[in-house]
Order: sequence, then structure tokens, then C-alpha cells
Amino acid sequence: MDLTEQQFHRYARHLILDEVGEEGQERLLASRVLVVGAGGLGAPLLMYLAAAGVGTLGIVDDDTVDLSNLQRQVIHPTSSVDRLKVESAGATIAALNPDIEVEAHPFRLTATNAAALVARYDVIADGSDNFPTRYLLNDAAWLAGRTLVSAAMLRFEGQLTTIRRDRERPTACWRCLFPEPPPPGLVPRCEEAGILGALAGVMGSMQATEVLKELLGLGDSMAGRLLLYDALGPTFRVLVVPRDPGCALCGAHATIADLSLHAA
Repeated sequence: MDLTEQQFHRYARHLILDEVGEEGQERLLASRVLVVGAGGLGAPLLMYLAAAGVGTLGIVDDDTVDLSNLQRQVIHPTSSVDRLKVESAGATIAALNPDIEVEAHPFRLTATNAAALVARYDVIADGSDNFPTRYLLNDAAWLAGRTLVSAAMLRFEGQLTTIRRDRERPTACWRCLFPEPPPPGLVPRCEEAGILGALAGVMGSMQATEVLKELLGLGDSMAGRLLLYDALGPTFRVLVVPRDPGCALCGAHATIADLSLHAA
């Protein structure tokens, strides 16, 4: 793929980076990333991936835009209230960068559709807001051999990790970190506990950075590590997370062999 004159100008600040250059930008334009959730995390994540020139962005979300979303979900304008989030996000991306092809998936991720959908993309980004989807996406990405960049946030805190099924150096998956979801009601949802709007920008931007690093093969991966951010500190902590040999998905005696066995 040869860059056009307009693309040389658009991506000029990438092209002068020795670590990216023309070859790296062409790689981005040929890449396919699936973003699950077009909400607080997905909004800045999608906008920065689109601005960076990631050629195809898949968006999974079955929800519509609500007025209360606009405090943090910056990809949606006020005029998009009651519109499907995948449509609103797609329109913003088209206005931002017409190079980008958007594949809208206006449905929930389920054990029935996850495997086929994940397999169509190079890297998966989890911007979901519930535990069943988070575990399902972890399992689907691992079984498909796709790298997953996962982030989460609540109130004033966020976390970020990368899950990579590397044959030579496989790293911890989500189930290694959290073998079981918390009991219902233990972890409040965003609408119950609240969230600082700008926190979504911080975590979504960092998530976009990690996706771009994975696509370009740059720097040190977050695979096998968990980043914790406290906005009130402000503090960043990075924990090394070992694989769990007893993990139901990636352990020596894994019991999850396909998504039909998935139990969120």
C-alpha cells in the first residue's frame, strides 16, 4: 500500500518518528481493530485509533446515546442522543478521518457470535462495562490467538492490561488476574458509583497507545502487567502478574476449550 500525498501530510508526525515511519503507517492503515463498547473508554480509544490511521475499526455496542453519557463519552455529540452508539461513533470517525472504514456491530457480544467476530480482527480492545462481557471477550480473544488490550475504570480509578497468547512467552489472561467475577452487587456500576468524566480520556488514550504499540511492535508490552491509576493521587502503579497454572482458560489443565463451555 503506497501512501497518497494527502496521507503523507495527514500522518506527517508519525512519518518522522523513526519507530513508525512510512512502513509503520502503512501497517496501521492495513490493520483491523475491534473495539467492544462505544462508551467512556471506547470514545477516546476510537477517536485516537481513527486519527492514527488504523484502517478498519469494528465497533460492538447495542446501546443508544443517553444525555447522561455525554459527560465522558466524547465521541457522541448532543445531537446523537437516542441514536445508536455505533452509528454516532461511525459518523464522528468519518468526519475525523475519511481514510477509516468503520464496521458497525449493533448487538451484544455473546458466546454464539464472539468467536467468529473476534477472528476477523488483528487486535481486540475491551471497553465494556460489565463482567460477563469482559470474561467472554478474554476467552474469545485467547482461543482465537488474538491480542486483547483491556481497560476498566470507576469513580477516580482505572486499570489497564494487555493479554497476549504468545507461543513462546504466553502471559497471564484476565482469568489469571480474576479467576471468578465478584458476587453481584459487590462492585457497583458506573451509574451507581459515578465516574470522573476526564478519567475516561486518560484510560481510553492509554488503551489506544497500547493498541498502537501492539500493531507496530513498539516498546514494552503491558502483557503480564497490570497498570493501576488513581486520579486523586495522582499515582501510577504497575504490577507484574504471573500466569496461573490452574487457570480455567490458559492453565495446564484448562477446562474452557471453546466458547460453548464459557461461564461468565
